[in-house]
Amino acid sequence: MPRSLKKGPYIAPALQKRVTRARAAGTTVIEKSWERSSTILPDMVGLTIGVHNGKDFVKVLITEEMVGQKLGEFSHPTKFKQHGGRAAGK
Repeated sequence: MPRSLKKGPYIAPALQKRVTRARAAGTTVIEKSWERSSTILPDMVGLTIGVHNGKDFVKVLITEEMVGQKLGEFSHPTKFKQHGGRAAGK
């Protein structure tokens, strides 16, 4: 269920400060972010954010199609190995 329109999108204040600082400095890389629940805003387009997946930081390049989604959607916490079956033994 999405967040109320009255409240607006959620973005962590620390992440918002870093995005604003990166935009002012003209850099495109924000080093690390543990804020998987933060919503991607139009201000973030073009930045590369390292999103924590529980073990590592996955670099995510923010594009226009990602606006409105959460950062955690692009940094999967589990790694898919393979389905079982006859071909899995080879």
